[in-house]
Amino acid sequence: MRNRVIICEASEIIANGLAEIIDSMAQCDVVARLDTPEHLSERITSSDANLVIIDPTLLGFHNKGFLLQLGKEHPNLIVIALVTSYLDHAMLAPYKGFIEINDTRSKIISKMNEFSQCDTSKKSDDVELSKREIDVLVAVAKGMMNKEIADQMNISIHTVISHRKNITRKTGIKSVSGLTVYALLNNLIDEKELI
Repeated sequence: MRNRVIICEASEIIANGLAEIIDSMAQCDVVARLDTPEHLSERITSSDANLVIIDPTLLGFHNKGFLLQLGKEHPNLIVIALVTSYLDHAMLAPYKGFIEINDTRSKIISKMNEFSQCDTSKKSDDVELSKREIDVLVAVAKGMMNKEIADQMNISIHTVISHRKNITRKTGIKSVSGLTVYALLNNLIDEKELI
């Protein structure tokens, strides 16, 4: 299946350059380019896009909330950050991955191939998470880092990482934003706890 990609980037030069690289790939088509995220959700629906590449700086402080809403509206969507300047690591946590401004053509193609293989269509029905895995999932959804989770639960970081791997294996969800949406949809967390 060909990937239908939307690029959301204010710089026309960067957006056009990235689009040229992506369009040269056999399994990807750039179906839209936007310079603001204002009408992104509508364009995803109208173009049936399954992959969005967006500059996180366009979202500002509303980064997490915007991605959470996008995940609710389009649960099978893969969202990739386009990093054009220095960003705090925490800003990149909600994304499935990222492309950097200084990545070479071959590196971008390699990353796009990797993102294309992400299976977001796995059903979360009949997933049985242990009590501890649910606790870790809720902590991740609240934006806690592995060390914070380990300290709060009095377990090692390695145990937290092991639980996170099990959660990903069982749910098929790799991104923090995807896990947050999963936690919300399964009533494991209240939306008020995310603010």
